[in-house]
Amino acid sequence: MDTSEKPIMVVGFDEGQNSCYALEWTLDRFFLPYAPNFPFNLILVHAMRSPSSSLNLISPTEAEVLRSIERDLRRIGEQIVGKAKKICATKKMKEFSMDVIEGNPRNILCEAVEKNRASVLVVGAHDYGPIKRDYVIFSTYLRRF
Repeated sequence: MDTSEKPIMVVGFDEGQNSCYALEWTLDRFFLPYAPNFPFNLILVHAMRSPSSSLNLISPTEAEVLRSIERDLRRIGEQIVGKAKKICATKKMKEFSMDVIEGNPRNILCEAVEKNRASVLVVGAHDYGPIKRDYVIFSTYLRRF
C-alpha cells in the first residue's frame, strides 16, 4: 500500500508519563507487529503552551520575564520532542513526523486531526475524575458529514 493511501494516526505527546505510555502502547500494538508495512502514517503532536497569550505587558521588566518563560518553554518542548524520538528509536520506528505547535492542547489536537484527516487519535489518560488509571485513551475520530 502506498504511504499516501494509508490512514493517519495522530498521537498527542507531552511531558507526562501517561503520554510516554500511550506512545509505547501504540507503537507496540499498531506498528511494530506490521513492520515495515505499517497500517498507518504516524504523526506525533506536541502542543506547547504560550505564556504571552495570558500576560499583559506593562513594563520592560515584565517583558524580560516573558522572554525568559518563553525560552524555558522552548527548552522543555525540545526535551519532550527528544523523549518522543527516543521512544520511537527504541522501538525501531523510523517512519513518523513530529509537529510542535504553540497553543491550547485540546485545540491543537483537534486541529491536527482535522488538518491531517486523521482516522485515529491517541492520547494518554491524565488521571482526572474518580477512576484514576494509567490506560491509553484510544479514540476514533468521527468526521462530520
